[in-house]
Amino acid sequence: MEILKKERDDAMLQSGKLKKIVVFGGGTGLSTLLRGLKIHSVDLTAVVTVADDGGSSGRLLDEYDIPPPGDVRKVMAALSDVEPLIEKMFEYRFSTSEDLKGHSLGNLMLAALTDITGDFARAVEQMSRILNIKGKVLPAANQRITLHAELEDGTIITGESKIPVYGRKIRKVYLSPQEVEPLPETVETILAADLIIFGPGSLYTSILPTILVPAIREAVLACKAKKVYISNLTTQAGETYRYTASEHVQALYDHAGEAFIDTVLLNGLDISTLLGSSGQMESPWPVENDLEALGKLVPHIVVKDIASVVEGSALHNSEKVAEWLIEYMGNAIEAG
Repeated sequence: MEILKKERDDAMLQSGKLKKIVVFGGGTGLSTLLRGLKIHSVDLTAVVTVADDGGSSGRLLDEYDIPPPGDVRKVMAALSDVEPLIEKMFEYRFSTSEDLKGHSLGNLMLAALTDITGDFARAVEQMSRILNIKGKVLPAANQRITLHAELEDGTIITGESKIPVYGRKIRKVYLSPQEVEPLPETVETILAADLIIFGPGSLYTSILPTILVPAIREAVLACKAKKVYISNLTTQAGETYRYTASEHVQALYDHAGEAFIDTVLLNGLDISTLLGSSGQMESPWPVENDLEALGKLVPHIVVKDIASVVEGSALHNSEKVAEWLIEYMGNAIEAG
């Protein structure tokens, strides 16, 4: 299997250049996917939300007036190629000292580097070298931004961490300031991509905030590369409770202003059977694969067994998902 994978990855090289994959999102879902992709011979870039305002990130945001580092930190840890102890130290969260309680060491290091360099993106770049990460991590914005949600009843919620608490259906999310600019490198990287991936991850608070940045959204829509949405395994209380697969995609289209997904990857395993007695299925609720409705939104649907159980929770199998994505990209390029 490893020999076949190497031969296929080698075949992905053209003129000595690695194929470029750009992944959007944040949180655990994105980190899980990147752990699978980083073992392949690809040029990997993660465009990460900086709308987090809770926990350690929120405190640093208030104290240092920097973009919240939490999601960026998680992605950097996932892409790192260092001794396990170094990664564990980077992710270490203090639990005793009153001043440090709740802070992760990685967040503090990114805050310190931002203070030293005067620039958050520069701090991420320098920390990426320290952690020897596979690929690039680019914050969706290089400044402090705020995520807002308009609920179905017209209520406006301000702050990423507060949005899921209300438990009411979300009509839309938006950023302030609305005209925030991304790094020029981010736009250039998107336009040059051979494959663009959205998800898995929290729809309204991890994935959508990345494409709410106008220049990023325009670059995604302009890029000719295939665009894949990886469906979540379960819905999320306070954000997407009982959402079907097509409702997730429709929300992406509503916020982008037009349809843009070429392929949706769905899980084919029965999550309740997979969890058995190791997990609770009252919440979260499995995402329904409403194929008929989804087929009206996207030209290509793939259903595969891509779930696994980790410590009693259902998560995407990063290796299986990555294997399929590499194969899909290769086929798309050959057909292209």
